Amino acid sequence: MTSQKILVIGSNSFSGSHFVAEALRAGHELWGVSRSLELDSVFLPYRWLEKVSGQPLATPENFHFQTIDLNSQLPELLKLIDLVQPAFVVNFAAQGMVAESWLNPTHWYQTNVVSQVALHDELRQRSFLKKYVHVTTPEVYGSTDAGWISETNHFAPSTPYAVSRAACDLHLLSFHKAYEFPVVFTRAANVYGPGQQLYRIIPRAMLSARTGQPMQLHGGGYSERCFIHIKDAMQATLRLAFEADPGSTWHLSTREPISIRALVEQICGRCGVAFTNVVEETGERLGKDQSYLLDSDSIRKTFGWTDAISLEDGLSDTIAWVDSHLDHLKTLSWSYQHKA
Repeated sequence: MTSQKILVIGSNSFSGSHFVAEALRAGHELWGVSRSLELDSVFLPYRWLEKVSGQPLATPENFHFQTIDLNSQLPELLKLIDLVQPAFVVNFAAQGMVAESWLNPTHWYQTNVVSQVALHDELRQRSFLKKYVHVTTPEVYGSTDAGWISETNHFAPSTPYAVSRAACDLHLLSFHKAYEFPVVFTRAANVYGPGQQLYRIIPRAMLSARTGQPMQLHGGGYSERCFIHIKDAMQATLRLAFEADPGSTWHLSTREPISIRALVEQICGRCGVAFTNVVEETGERLGKDQSYLLDSDSIRKTFGWTDAISLEDGLSDTIAWVDSHLDHLKTLSWSYQHKA
């Protein structure tokens, strides 16, 4: 495929930064925006590309970053968009923490709904836009206790975070119907891999196992999730950006659910420490969904996609990242830091 101009909103996010890396590998030119300055390079995989040998990789010079807050700097973002005229916009920006959304729900609705609607109302008027990829969440469905669900499953969000994401998804569907706005939705299972924020369950468990500092396990860890390696998820996202039909929704998931408890036990075992020495069990989070089981047959059948990285190999990959940066990671915050 010829090189394309892609603008990534939320390029500092875990998924956004890995998407940038995948798109650079494919030879595209990218512009990224996030509300904060670029993160420590340990969390930015597109800064690791030049360290990979044996492949003709694009260099970070093909990536242009700007600090822009969607909540307060929409004019600046639109100025950049009009200057670049990207054919593809991929949006990872969102207030994403579930538990904290109960504490400051207005912040979640402002970022995930109000500011997004303002952006979309401008984007629909840009004729150069071929595709807008909205990276959303399975939490819009609520708990999938009845088993694996398809992309047509009804919404039943159970937290302010999930409600805010569902509201934005419905808004975008209305824009697609009314204006033929070229939106494509992706909903991925729990992504993980090198460079993930340290408060997320997998890197946090690995850091606790390596340092002996205990971690909390809400509700005993009996909720069930599917974990998909970030590389598999972002390769799929890049392909969908170019090839999926506007108005379509796609699930990105493995077919192997695991409880959070079993996952942490597996990490502890691989690190040679006792589960009971690492974990402190606490009460369940408010509104916690028991399971997210996403049927991913659509993308498998339509595009021949498959998740290529097993959980075993993906955990090895992530442990290697933690171990290679452990001294540095010890100096960083392991807790979520909320920004309005």
